[in-house]
Amino acid sequence: MEQDKKKYLIFVLCSVIFFLLGARLAYLQLFSSEELSKESDKNSVKTITITPPRGLMYDRNGKVLVDNKPSYTVTITPSMFDTSKLQEISSLLEIHPDTLIKELKSYKGTNRFNPAKVKRDVSFKVVSYLAENKDHLSGVDYQIDAIRFYPNNFRGSHAFGYASEISSKQLEKQIGDYYKQGDIVGSSGLEANYENYLRGVKGYKFITVDVKGREIGGLNDGMNDIPPVNGSDLILGIDIKLQEFAEKLFDGKKGAVIAIEPETGEVLCFVSKPDFDLSLFSGKTDPKVFSALLNDPEKPLFNRVIQTKYPPGSTWKMMMSLAALDAGLITTTSTIACPGSFTYGNRSFEDHGAYGNINVMRAIEVSANVFYYKLGLMLGIDNYYKYGKMLGFGQKTGIDLPNETSGLLPSRQYLDKRYGENKWTQGFLVSLGIGQGELGVSPVQMAAYTAAIAMNGLYCQPHLVSKIRNTADNTEEIVKYEQRRIDLPQKYYDAVKKGMYLVVNGNGTAKSIMSSDIELCGKTGTAQNSSGKNHSWFVGFAPYENPKIAICVLGENEGWGASFAAPVAGALMLKYLSGDNYNTDGEIKIVENARD
Repeated sequence: MEQDKKKYLIFVLCSVIFFLLGARLAYLQLFSSEELSKESDKNSVKTITITPPRGLMYDRNGKVLVDNKPSYTVTITPSMFDTSKLQEISSLLEIHPDTLIKELKSYKGTNRFNPAKVKRDVSFKVVSYLAENKDHLSGVDYQIDAIRFYPNNFRGSHAFGYASEISSKQLEKQIGDYYKQGDIVGSSGLEANYENYLRGVKGYKFITVDVKGREIGGLNDGMNDIPPVNGSDLILGIDIKLQEFAEKLFDGKKGAVIAIEPETGEVLCFVSKPDFDLSLFSGKTDPKVFSALLNDPEKPLFNRVIQTKYPPGSTWKMMMSLAALDAGLITTTSTIACPGSFTYGNRSFEDHGAYGNINVMRAIEVSANVFYYKLGLMLGIDNYYKYGKMLGFGQKTGIDLPNETSGLLPSRQYLDKRYGENKWTQGFLVSLGIGQGELGVSPVQMAAYTAAIAMNGLYCQPHLVSKIRNTADNTEEIVKYEQRRIDLPQKYYDAVKKGMYLVVNGNGTAKSIMSSDIELCGKTGTAQNSSGKNHSWFVGFAPYENPKIAICVLGENEGWGASFAAPVAGALMLKYLSGDNYNTDGEIKIVENARD
């Protein structure tokens, strides 16, 4: 009896097991066949990712600034790679065997037949070798990718930026899963800021393979393939000829130039020197090359247009003039005595000369320090901060580039925090009045401020990109930027602009750049530098009536503003407004002579 019970239990147990297995089999065949088929395809289909060419960059006249060119990329499918060929491939690609193995192990593909990109921009000699030895180099192949190409005689390194192979840290931080190991991503400049537009949309080609990974043919005769979508193009405000000329004028120098269209804020030229060769980043960047750039004492990777924080010197005097006028401390005709020096406490502050009783226009023309020493004390720190902020300082301009500085605009709170509450004296305001002391500005801030003065208070957010062109349907999107009104009486702007006109066309500090053809306006500045030769500044606009260009030039360690920055700025304004009729060779010689 007991034995019968055991047989019965075994029978029931086996029946349940067979029933469950049968039910599971039926479920898989009847209800999960489509899903399982997809999973099966993953193991029998090789997915080739087609990376679209990045969008191009054009200047304001349709000239190509940043282009693409085809290049060969070597790939290795880890599951198919014969490691006995490691030394052969390492020698061919000039990659250490340990580095290659490490890269293959870290590669994260969607399945075992997906290839890893191991070296970009290889020579045709390498490709020929791979083609000739394909039979015994299992898993090793190549594909054609697009890499950046720069077709002009200038660099524009800090404006255009570079795109490089994505790092493991960037992969971990990404939102979503668009990027895979070996992909290219914008890392600086416009390449980084407009990455989502420039990168395009990836395409995919599906190829069936056998158990050994050998290609059989396209999945469903290619019907499942997804074509890529090329990246969108950027239309910049840059003028290609002005950019080239600006870089020539700064050849071998340190500093920055930025010129903008006052009415729109479009950047016409953008130069930061020293710079670097963008083509170094077109393929897989050699770590030694990047390290050399990073550790270079000249700091070629530092964007001096948007990251520099230097005192602006006398180019600050228009801000002081507008602030004092609006605060009711002076009028456009009232005068201040400028005897040649100013004493505050036990310290004497010198001037360039004794100018007598002068008004604000004359003070700007001759750059009278005493006038602005006194205004600094009269204005006070709270108004100083208020009007500085109003004119765009102590904050980012919002230019469409990453890592812009806010600069330094001292406030009462700042001075209290740094020196202790009520422990700083009004003597700070004497130096601040002439753009010295604890004040730091960038060239892009100075250019935007100068453009706002030229436009009677219309402050336009400076920007490099004016339009984005969708290459799929050839439509263009106009990029919108902020504009705001600095609401001061027109007569105050008229007085300040007249002073800037006299700086060049009267008896001012930049009369050497006066032109008989175009009325240039501006202001020189010399920023004191405790660790070396002073920095040379110039800001300006032209023509006097209906301005078309506003500019800021900063020459690091170039001395007086009149000796270097003014001739460079004058040459660039005349070049832009005169076009092809302008003698650039002659101006280059004038600037070179001014350096001595």
